[in-house]
Amino acid sequence: MEKTIINTSEAPAPIGPYSQAVRTGNMLFISGQIALVPGTETIINNSIAEETHQVMKNLLAVLNESGADFNNVVKTSIFLSGMEHFAAVNEVYGTYFSGQYPARETVSVKGLPRNVNVEISMIASL
Repeated sequence: MEKTIINTSEAPAPIGPYSQAVRTGNMLFISGQIALVPGTETIINNSIAEETHQVMKNLLAVLNESGADFNNVVKTSIFLSGMEHFAAVNEVYGTYFSGQYPARETVSVKGLPRNVNVEISMIASL
């Protein structure tokens, strides 16, 4: 099985030993994205809504590099620093899809990289 590593300067560079995304066949696996502004060390965290928008922008950049968009997404995983963020993240997240939502789980975790409040990973079909 052949795999292709996907990287774009339009999304934050990996902060560890992983790729922004990996394509195999017609499937794209996107690593978790946080609200890190591409090309900087700046985290957008003034509000959970702004943080979530930056995460979704980063995910879209990786999707676009692969010739895809949110319509191609079949599965997402959302990691929250606390379930008190669920409603606000849900509200922002939902605006990025055109009514056909992917499968998803949302979990609260003890900690996330750089002390962010939300991280989202995706799987897309190309």
